[in-house]
Amino acid sequence: MGIIVNLDVMLAKRKMKLKELSAEIGISVVNLSILKQSKAKAIRFSTLEAICEVLDCQPGDILEFVPKNIDSHV
Repeated sequence: MGIIVNLDVMLAKRKMKLKELSAEIGISVVNLSILKQSKAKAIRFSTLEAICEVLDCQPGDILEFVPKNIDSHV
């Protein structure tokens, strides 16, 4: 699986829309949507920091590592 982005979970917990977060941190809705859908190839620490500050959370609340199942191809 790899890295999972739980931005939608944190937004729901904070009762905040993606558009509101976008306005707060100055990142486009499109770019946040790409991140939310786990389609982003990278995230800047400054962006992650801004998201965590606005959502009052830790990076681990947003990003989750799910190891690939080694036995899945057996």
